Amino acid sequence: MKVSISRDPESLGKKAAAVGAQYIREAIRDRGEANIVLACAPSQNRTYDALVSEPGIDWGKVNAFHLDEYVGLPADHPASFRMNLHKTMLDRLPVPVRKFHPIEGDATDVCRVIEELDRIIKQCVIDVAFVGIGENGHVAFNDPPADFETDKAYLVASLDGACRKQQCGEGWFPSMDAVPKTAITMSCREIMRARVIVNSVPDLRKAQAVALALEGPVTNRVPASIMQRHKNYFVFLDEKASSRLKGEYV
Repeated sequence: MKVSISRDPESLGKKAAAVGAQYIREAIRDRGEANIVLACAPSQNRTYDALVSEPGIDWGKVNAFHLDEYVGLPADHPASFRMNLHKTMLDRLPVPVRKFHPIEGDATDVCRVIEELDRIIKQCVIDVAFVGIGENGHVAFNDPPADFETDKAYLVASLDGACRKQQCGEGWFPSMDAVPKTAITMSCREIMRARVIVNSVPDLRKAQAVALALEGPVTNRVPASIMQRHKNYFVFLDEKASSRLKGEYV
């Protein structure tokens, strides 16, 4: 685990993007393509701001997988992760990615969507996963207690009250009642299959979750803690998000 602490979210984003871009370029150089996983959340926006401007990436050789999406939410809903990934990342690239694999959370047959995504992603080497940490310690929509054992790449997850409160608090929904109660999410083990994990976490409201995820025991009660076990795990924090850490980091 490599932890970097920046003074502000903008500096955090630039550092995270630089590391992610390095491994994307290496994958294209070595295999002729790169496969990445993209989270959608305000915590990732500064990273994507910097990533779209990183030089020397042939985005036409990059395949992008979607990390998670609400069940039942149409793609044109203001809170749709599909729509917001296009706004914050995909539509800002100098050239389009080769292929974007969205999660169709509003499909009539959610099981078929999951089976097809499983089939596609398990044929790939995932080079870089860009992820965050939720206020309840989740990674993607794997809320506690998360399933650390499933071999499925994607699954339907129930969203707990803390998770739904966060989504409402970030302004995506007018009330708690409007927040969906389930989502399709990439599983913890599938995230861990990535060759590199780039974890961007700004904001004081994430400080307790960050401390538990990075310095506490690995437990499905803090799903993001599983990333401690990854050999190429890069964590980028601002000073506020790092404020409850006890260790010495730079």
